[in-house]
Amino acid sequence: MSEKFSFQCQANCSHTKARAGVFTTPHGVLETPKFMPVGTLANVKTLTPAHLKDAGSQMVLANTYHLHLQPGEHIVAGAGGLHKFMAWPGPILTDSGGFQVFSLSQMRTISEEGVTFRSPRDGRMINLTPERSIQIQNELGADVIMAFDECPPYPATRQEVESATDRTYRWLKRCIQAHSRPDQALFGIVQGGVYPDLRSRAANQLIDLDLPGYAIGGVSVGESGDLIAEIVKVTAPLLPPNKPRYLMGIGTYREMAVAVASGVDMFDCVIPTRLARHGTAFVAGGRLSLKNARFREDFAPLDESCPCYTCQNFSRAYLAHLARANEVLGYTLLAIHNVTELIRFTQRMREAIFADRFTEEFGHWLTPAVDRA
Repeated sequence: MSEKFSFQCQANCSHTKARAGVFTTPHGVLETPKFMPVGTLANVKTLTPAHLKDAGSQMVLANTYHLHLQPGEHIVAGAGGLHKFMAWPGPILTDSGGFQVFSLSQMRTISEEGVTFRSPRDGRMINLTPERSIQIQNELGADVIMAFDECPPYPATRQEVESATDRTYRWLKRCIQAHSRPDQALFGIVQGGVYPDLRSRAANQLIDLDLPGYAIGGVSVGESGDLIAEIVKVTAPLLPPNKPRYLMGIGTYREMAVAVASGVDMFDCVIPTRLARHGTAFVAGGRLSLKNARFREDFAPLDESCPCYTCQNFSRAYLAHLARANEVLGYTLLAIHNVTELIRFTQRMREAIFADRFTEEFGHWLTPAVDRA
């Protein structure tokens, strides 16, 4: 790991593989376990950097694929990089674009060289290779960048998953060769679908490359929650204990609790802002749909224990009114609360690990028969 990056494990749960630590980057620290909000186009939808800071955010995400299409990495670089462009002073992680290419299955062609796809914005043909993905991310300037990977869908045959997993490893080695900035940490991605032996083989191959950090990819692509949990339980403990572990694309209460119990440090998801735009709030381990008639005259806050701006100033009735009227302010207020709530949830897990009370306080999330919130 570059001297600009370090990971220190500070505490371990005596009953699970949960751990609390600190991941240090050039733009600050990430206290783990921690939920990271997603700012795909260099903005977390409807929220300002001030909102994110108040919510307890320490690291946010942006996406290589989307920023390449709009506005273009050269514009971001001209602004001084992502941190200055989006006015976020803390750590940033950029995804490689591999998952977005996966979602364009009807518009792209995969070869050993890379992926060719038609831009959904203007129809031009784009060739995205491991080298090009790294070049774009070097120009964007995030603290953590991701290797370009092939994300197999679910369900897929074992042969299809094995082929994608092997190609991901070959692409990773090309990413390492192309990476040129010591102030950016390149994370590799463990693929392998739902096959434990493929996950194990992929993890061992990546460990041999001694990368600054490791991600678990290829989940939340169609599997059930219980199957995702099994994949994470098998994969996370295979990764080095002295490096940060990142589970890509998950962000519900149960998913995060299972991930932490398995030894994962970092996770991200668009779910808090997406649900906010649909009038839904995370509250006390569940979800409230503010468009439900019962909230029309409910003048209590969303959550009396929540310190966020929304809960301290507005009632459920007001939020229900905004949601029904499709007012943009409603999206912002619910996003403030949802992001705050998920970050507070991870902070409570962190505190429970230090007190060695993780299973007492979060064990109910670790069994299959629970609310999927």
